[in-house]
Amino acid sequence: MKTPSRRAFHALAGAALLAASGFAAAQAWPSKPIRIVVPYTPGGSSDIIARAISQPLQEALGQTVIVENKPGANGNTGSDMVAKAPGDGYTLLLCDVGALSITPSVYTKLPFDPSKDLKGVTMLAYSPHLLAVHPSVKAENLKELVALSKASRMDFAITAVGSAPHLAGVAVEKATGAKWEYIPYKGGSQAVTDTIAGQTHVVMNGMLATLPFVQSGKLKVLGVSKSSRVPLLPNVPTIAEQGVTGFESGTWQGVLVPAGTPPAVVSRLSAELTRIIRSPEVRSRLSAQGAEVYTMTPTEFTTFFERERKNWASVVAQGKIKLD
Repeated sequence: MKTPSRRAFHALAGAALLAASGFAAAQAWPSKPIRIVVPYTPGGSSDIIARAISQPLQEALGQTVIVENKPGANGNTGSDMVAKAPGDGYTLLLCDVGALSITPSVYTKLPFDPSKDLKGVTMLAYSPHLLAVHPSVKAENLKELVALSKASRMDFAITAVGSAPHLAGVAVEKATGAKWEYIPYKGGSQAVTDTIAGQTHVVMNGMLATLPFVQSGKLKVLGVSKSSRVPLLPNVPTIAEQGVTGFESGTWQGVLVPAGTPPAVVSRLSAELTRIIRSPEVRSRLSAQGAEVYTMTPTEFTTFFERERKNWASVVAQGKIKLD
């Protein structure tokens, strides 16, 4: 039997030491406060979910959990910050995973690669988009809204150029012949606020953050971007029902960490977050606003993300949407 060389022995010893140190770090985690970075303005779907889970996560881990809003560049500012953070389990990204999957197709000079620089922990929730208008808009359905858009300027508020609501608007526009003027914002909450104020006419945004304004009469909903009607709005037809066959979109909120985060830490985070989001208290709170709890393992998350990235790339190409 051939005896291993001294160089090979040292290489094996080094690998074992590295693995042991990684395991020890994971065992010691967490030993300091944890940040959940939300790459949008306060009040949107991701922000609502981050604040719903922060206290239970703090109790589960025995460390302070801080929610930090870092908006800008369609969520890329905050996402890039997390992508470049140390992979030690103390910086988490909670974002619209669909929007993150769109980003590589839209931006020609993206400072990070979501597939390589970030690692999925778990999905948390899904909520369809609501197509809503200011109450003064003289339309009661999608057909009437399309007709109005052809007759006069129709300002369509979106979270950002290249965002999921923007591409959903483009898809509806292409299918119906509507003519929108897209007005970009730094987050869904600002897009909704300006539509409520009458600064814009139409908004497409996640149900979780938009439903309260529909229920209070500040917005009028014309369609839901789900394959079937939602129980909270049983009389509101889906966009697919109104002629855009097969149309479905929405926001998928999930948690990611820097790619170098130890597997043991990712596994612990995934388990704790899954338990928290499925708890009766959090589930009922989100369900009351139209969000469905939807969890995935890290492996399932990766498969979902890559599939979404591929699907949205074709929509971006058709819409000829590119940003520097």
